[in-house]
Amino acid sequence: MRINRAYSWALALLAPCLILLFWLGMPPIARPATPEEIGLKIAIESRARDDGFGNFTAKQAMVLRNKQGQESRRQLRVKVLEVAGDGDKSLMVFDEPRDVKGTALLTHAHKQEADDQWLYLPALKRVKRISSSNKSGSFMGSEFSYEDLSPPEVEKFTYRYLRDEPCGDLTCTVSERFPVDKKASGYSRQVVWQDKDELRTWKVEYYDRKDAHLKTLTIGKYRQYLDKYWRAGEMNMVNHLTGKSTVLSWADYQFRTKLKKRDFSKTGLKRAR
Repeated sequence: MRINRAYSWALALLAPCLILLFWLGMPPIARPATPEEIGLKIAIESRARDDGFGNFTAKQAMVLRNKQGQESRRQLRVKVLEVAGDGDKSLMVFDEPRDVKGTALLTHAHKQEADDQWLYLPALKRVKRISSSNKSGSFMGSEFSYEDLSPPEVEKFTYRYLRDEPCGDLTCTVSERFPVDKKASGYSRQVVWQDKDELRTWKVEYYDRKDAHLKTLTIGKYRQYLDKYWRAGEMNMVNHLTGKSTVLSWADYQFRTKLKKRDFSKTGLKRAR
């Protein structure tokens, strides 16, 4: 009887230890990822797939259409420089028509702090800094804002995955992204469609600060360069409030050219060629 009682006490003392050892030896139970975690993962993977392109140049045609369908056309050149550890630098220079020739927009994007943007106006021979309060304004009368022309850096948004759905012959993930700095953005949120295989963006819906659907960007005619990097051939931004639209057609992409950091300096903006 005394032996059984001692055995019972030993079991009582050892039981918690045995249970702890059992659980420590068990693999952790995987919890389902939250919609926020899935959305962030998609954004990070999308950026990772574009890392390492170095730089590129391209030609761009801009077609502005009013509500009645009347058009005006412009020709531009674009230069983009990848910056390690920070956002990309880009330069857009107008070549035609004559009244806007030489106008240039320089953007220094940043991962967290506000992007720097400068506009050179040749008629005034002046470089104008684009303030944060003006970045939701129209770029040269188009339906693209200055904010739209900055790359959507991952760190500047929070994310939420919504669903998968067909998009043409592909299957797309649909996610929302919300600006971290709400005062620095003209949008309350954006809804983004990306195909699951290559993570190319096919559509973006933009919602204003009152959460009204303001604009829709559709993207297409993708081509792959250097066997890795996808670039769009066409972007169409439609303003649902005004009925106006702007189409950007891209051509003649050239990667890993002889671009240098000095090509993207504020002091050299007046000499942009």
